[in-house]
Amino acid sequence: MSDFQLDLQRVTVPDATTRSGIVLAVQRITLPRTTQAASARPAPSASAAAGTSPTMVFLHESLGCIETWREFPAFLAEAAGLDAIVYDRLGYGLSAPMPDTPRGLDYLHIEAERLFRLLDILGIGEVVLFGHSDGGSIALLAAAMQPQRVRAVITEGAHVFVEEETLEGVRIAQALMAKTDLPVRLARYHGDKVARLTAAWIDTWLSPGFRDWNIETSLRAARCPALIIQGEADEYGTPAQVEAIVKGWGGTAEALLLPGARHTPHREATKAVMAATTAFLATALA
Repeated sequence: MSDFQLDLQRVTVPDATTRSGIVLAVQRITLPRTTQAASARPAPSASAAAGTSPTMVFLHESLGCIETWREFPAFLAEAAGLDAIVYDRLGYGLSAPMPDTPRGLDYLHIEAERLFRLLDILGIGEVVLFGHSDGGSIALLAAAMQPQRVRAVITEGAHVFVEEETLEGVRIAQALMAKTDLPVRLARYHGDKVARLTAAWIDTWLSPGFRDWNIETSLRAARCPALIIQGEADEYGTPAQVEAIVKGWGGTAEALLLPGARHTPHREATKAVMAATTAFLATALA
């Protein structure tokens, strides 16, 4: 891997939940200029040539954070020839804890709005969004909210409506939290925030009020190309999620179902995800 510059910082982002703002942990991945020039992407557009290539943004899953991505963002950033950021959402990893109040059923919309406030603070303009699970749903919503700013979207295991398979997966995770050392393992990444963040995820998804959650109509406002990835053995959703996203997406969209992969394709089928994403971006950003 190239000689990346990896910078971890804490950024205060304006937020309606507190006067002082919220503190989020952000890791910047900066490529050597020679790596960007030698990337597999085609010749850059005029805006990219002027130094305004999009930044890749990685959005983690329901129990994830910067650290759980491992080295994948850096490898993919190198292959795509783009600088990147990975960040911990509020309540995760090294970011500030969630408030004690119940999480709203619109939490994914709130996170999509919060993403753009973070990008503004960081001085980042156009972006390519790579989202996993909840992060994938946030990426879809963000692309629909500010289509002029999002150049491309890649999702893994994203949800746009609630399926019984998803709820069963959450129930299984709930049982594992109670009967195994899963909380201890999660504490390696989230410290003393584990109980709050897992309760927020489980309680929201299993709430009767969340059963009718659906963002399919929001997808029509998106304009960028999208690559929608899902493992064929995904324990949290069926291919109906992929079909709905591709059908409803306002830009061009292509589906990729990976045999043998479950809910985390970038870990279970890394080479396939890398190859598909870099090929997709070569066309999407041309």
